[in-house]
Amino acid sequence: MTKSRHSMLTSLLLVSGVAIAIGLIAGYPGWILAIALFGWAIYQIRQFNRLMGWFQADSSNEEPPEAPGHWGELFDELSRLQRSQAAREQALRNVITRFQDSSSALQDAVVIIDRNNNLEWWNQSANRLLGLDSRTDRAKPVMNLLRDPRFIRYFKRDQYNDPITLPSPAHSDIQIQYQITRFGDGDRLLVARDVSRLIRLEQTRQDFVANASHELRTPLTVIRGYLETFLDQELPRPLLRGLGSMQQQARRMENLVSDLLLLSRLEASHQISDEQPIQIHSILQHIIEGAEQLGQEKQHKLLLDMDTHYDLTGQEIELHSAFSNLVYNAVRYTPAEGEIKVSWWVDDQGGHFSVKDNGPGIESIHLPRLTERFYRVDESRSSASGGTGLGLAIVKHVLARHGGQLTIKSKVGKGSTFSCHFPKEMVIKAVDMDESEDDLSESGHPPVAS
Repeated sequence: MTKSRHSMLTSLLLVSGVAIAIGLIAGYPGWILAIALFGWAIYQIRQFNRLMGWFQADSSNEEPPEAPGHWGELFDELSRLQRSQAAREQALRNVITRFQDSSSALQDAVVIIDRNNNLEWWNQSANRLLGLDSRTDRAKPVMNLLRDPRFIRYFKRDQYNDPITLPSPAHSDIQIQYQITRFGDGDRLLVARDVSRLIRLEQTRQDFVANASHELRTPLTVIRGYLETFLDQELPRPLLRGLGSMQQQARRMENLVSDLLLLSRLEASHQISDEQPIQIHSILQHIIEGAEQLGQEKQHKLLLDMDTHYDLTGQEIELHSAFSNLVYNAVRYTPAEGEIKVSWWVDDQGGHFSVKDNGPGIESIHLPRLTERFYRVDESRSSASGGTGLGLAIVKHVLARHGGQLTIKSKVGKGSTFSCHFPKEMVIKAVDMDESEDDLSESGHPPVAS
């Protein structure tokens, strides 16, 4: 292009020089120069019009006009640039086509949502799993098409670390797992996966555990009944010792069956069916009394630090089970004359319950697996304590059903802290039970803490 500009300037100077020379010879240098420049301008305008005509036509399919000099160089350079641009565009089209073909082959639904929460693009599986229609739904708000209130809360919460599983809006018998990922400037990528088979397998496993646990209850009750009858008789000391050990193990098996049944019931639903106001003060007082009886031989120092101005909403039986598991674990594993502090407080993040002890602590390698079923840090110590190995798994499921989270901090030789964190929408102002029932009857929902 620079060469073409230089050629045009050279052409102009050459025409002007020749016209002046001829004009001097003819005696009319001004007129001849003017005529020469006018002719040169007409030529440039004609070539420019040819260029514009080539642009206005389908220049990608036509050869550039033939022209001598700098105009020919310009036409050739523009043609090369156009071919290069067309090649790049074709390469991009091939990439887009390949991406669309590969995404169409996916069994998972893939949806791109723009910064305004409108549907921008989706693959064919989204039509099948989510009921989207490419003819009518493009550029529409995603929350107008996926209207499940649980999905809307999940989408608006803007925290997508964990997926959410809901029935398909197009087929009620299909369970969809939604996972959202942020990218670009406020855009989102929604991936919806059919997990119906996995949920059916999980349901089969839960049903088996629940049924087996339920069937074990009757023989265990009979065994315990006979053992209690035998222990009431005067028997030789070795036989009494053996029957006492059998009774202890039977009681442990009953506890295990009860925990399995509770865990199966918690796993059957990821959300609590109804929310009721719960007096945290009453629950914790009852748990502390039980902890004192459990650890009376060890003479623990039990401390209770509680904010009495706030309570929770949820299922009282489930929260009582979760809190008591944490407190009783601390009692079992804290050495004699140790200190256990139970706390309940509320801040801007929500409600918090914690159990802190100065026991032996837990190595960091074990912390990520503590909530697994039957996982034991020390098999011999756990068996001697009488635990079932399901306590922390129950705590995790109870908190998940209440929208909460369990955190564990521990250092060997320094003790451990187990904390339950509840979202602020689950926190309510502490009121008397009578007042709480009045509020529920009038408003239909518990009063939320401000």
